[in-house]
Amino acid sequence: MNIPALRGSRIIGFGHHQPSRILTNDELSTMVDTNDEWITTRTGIKTRHIAGPEDTVTSMAVEAGRAALADAGVDPSEVGLVVVASTTHEDRAPYTAGRVAAELGLSGRAAPIDINTACSGFEYAMGIADQAVRTGSADTALVIGSEKLSGIVDWTDRSTCVLVGDGAGAAVVGVSEEPQIGPVSWGSVPHLEQAVRVSGEPARFSQEGRSIYRWAITEAADHARAVVEAAGLSIEDIEVFAFHQANLRIIEPLVEALGGSPSYVVRDVVESGNTSAASVPLGLSKAWARGELPEGVPALLFGFGGGFAHAGQVVTTPVRRG
Repeated sequence: MNIPALRGSRIIGFGHHQPSRILTNDELSTMVDTNDEWITTRTGIKTRHIAGPEDTVTSMAVEAGRAALADAGVDPSEVGLVVVASTTHEDRAPYTAGRVAAELGLSGRAAPIDINTACSGFEYAMGIADQAVRTGSADTALVIGSEKLSGIVDWTDRSTCVLVGDGAGAAVVGVSEEPQIGPVSWGSVPHLEQAVRVSGEPARFSQEGRSIYRWAITEAADHARAVVEAAGLSIEDIEVFAFHQANLRIIEPLVEALGGSPSYVVRDVVESGNTSAASVPLGLSKAWARGELPEGVPALLFGFGGGFAHAGQVVTTPVRRG
């Protein structure tokens, strides 16, 4: 078999898209029995973007993907793989990645893959893209997390409706002489398999908040350290922390438990809410667009949630073109 020598991969661009409608805590207080202080104290969330009738998982993924390709300076015809992570895919078939490939004008040689591991979906997708590029199955991959959680939440349930937002984030992965995406470290927590659910007819999001919080503040740090160790680094080497944007009350203790001295911590949950598989790339892309994300430094990506799956890898942030 003609198998190319293993090579490296790297992130070469970011992109994101969020619906134009912004829902504030004060507006939510007119819909359910809540208020800004209650939401902020328990979650850190101030606003979230909510999809309109024209916003779909596919349309948001397309816009984020288009922005990422432009940022990377990559023509759609060069993409050999597109992976879309979501827990709110519209249909089983036609699948989201195929629709995204068609809308973006990708070549028929581009393999489209949908995955659903909920909140860790982007990290799983990044692991797949990294391995595809490293083994020569693709030279360029487009990795997208896209969610429309507003369509599966009970807007009369203040314990869940205050959390969610909609949007998409994307990254372009290309060939690198030296590996700039570390090994994916992934797994699950079997006894929490039912802790986060999207079930019923119509489908509705529910979760066991206390169980998730307890796991996050007692065990998540060990799994995040395993991600760093798999890359052959120490926490002190990591410049960016990009964790699933579930709740600021989870992110802050996790940052403290890990230690180190990161230059930047993604806290996009404050203005975007919990966007599940979209949360990590959305937060990274927005920071990149604002010029806040350091260039060419190690970043720890770590997602966890429904399933109860977790995954992460250390990546080197892009360097701006020209």
